[in-house]
Amino acid sequence: MYLIVGLGNPESDYAQTRHNMGFHVINELAKQYGIDIARKKFRSEYENAIIEGQKVILVKPQTFMNVSGEAVIEFVNFYKIELDKIIIIYDDMDIEPGKIRIRKSGSPGSHNGMKSVVHFLNSENFPRIRVGIGKPKEDENVIEYVIGSIPEEEKKDLETGVNLAKEAVVELLKNGIDSAMNRFN
Repeated sequence: MYLIVGLGNPESDYAQTRHNMGFHVINELAKQYGIDIARKKFRSEYENAIIEGQKVILVKPQTFMNVSGEAVIEFVNFYKIELDKIIIIYDDMDIEPGKIRIRKSGSPGSHNGMKSVVHFLNSENFPRIRVGIGKPKEDENVIEYVIGSIPEEEKKDLETGVNLAKEAVVELLKNGIDSAMNRFN
């Protein structure tokens, strides 16, 4: 069983922000496979499903980004999910909009949501898909950039990244992480 977690902030207030790329990927996966993410448990919205023959749990933590690990660890402990079956999807300012990066493991960098996940899992050894959002302009506040509204001219590139990340999840489920990395990195 795979735990597929999109990081973000509760959608009512943050739906159209760069920081919610993880939620957008989960939403697009759910839409493609006709999954209704309506269940609530462990301070998350989630659903159990089958995608490409694999049992999955699609999760959108509702804990706010900086404490995402609190929700993730509850799913991991309850369902006894192995680290290599956890896929975390999140936004990354070091990657250009419209691009993604897949890794088997690695540090959380400066991303507070990933820092929380790494802390609660007590490991960096789990797959992740980073969705590029680009960097703010020199005079732009970083926090405003990630949780502020997205200008219309950037939306298409961000949607491209979300769709690539969705395809990468599907490839990973069908053919493994090495195949997904070779195809999308």
